Amino acid sequence: MSLAEDNGPERGGDEILAAEYVVGVLPLDERQAANRRIENEAAFARLVDQWEVHLAPMAAAYQPVEPPETVKPAIDRQLFSGPAGAGSAAAGGGLWASLAFWRGLAAAAIAAFAVYAAIPFINPPVQQPEMRLIASLAGDGSDVKYLAMYDAADSRVSLSHVSGERATDRDFELWMIEGQNPPVSMGLIPAGATAHIVITPEIREKLASGAVLAISLEPVGGSPTGQPTGPVVAAGDLKNL
Repeated sequence: MSLAEDNGPERGGDEILAAEYVVGVLPLDERQAANRRIENEAAFARLVDQWEVHLAPMAAAYQPVEPPETVKPAIDRQLFSGPAGAGSAAAGGGLWASLAFWRGLAAAAIAAFAVYAAIPFINPPVQQPEMRLIASLAGDGSDVKYLAMYDAADSRVSLSHVSGERATDRDFELWMIEGQNPPVSMGLIPAGATAHIVITPEIREKLASGAVLAISLEPVGGSPTGQPTGPVVAAGDLKNL
């Protein structure tokens, strides 16, 4: 059971759920449910975005490492060892109260989750596991902010509007920037709390962790040149879920 389940419907439950989502400790079914809420509930998407920003400095302090094969069994023993394991945690001052444990568990659990998330999508060797990527789009001097999620399984980018408004005679246009290549338009962003943009096969082949999504302010109907003509009001790099 996760901390969000422990809190149930009490106030603050969504805060904890959003934090657990960002840290990467939710079980697969709960994470999938959270993904759906991010796509369809702007308020919950804002909470996830706030926790992304809040926890980013902690993540930057750690270098990525390849976990040994013993990590997964060790996590299972810590989380599912039954009454004896729970008792020893309580005697030590509370497993969940330990900052050192949280830091260690976060890194290990994210690695373990990556394995679990790939299992349902494993196909013959000629196919790749489906990607799930997320980006927080924001900009200096702009109040426009979106949370973007890409799910390769349905070939679309889901956008949750966090803040900022467009002018009545302008449209927001979404762009993908891959390395030093020119920006590629992914389409206009419909007005509303949530939006979904179906992407072309050409863009799907180029989307990967590290690619940048950007939003520019364009004339109604989109850029007339095929490249951004207005100011870029928000941008962010895609990261693996």
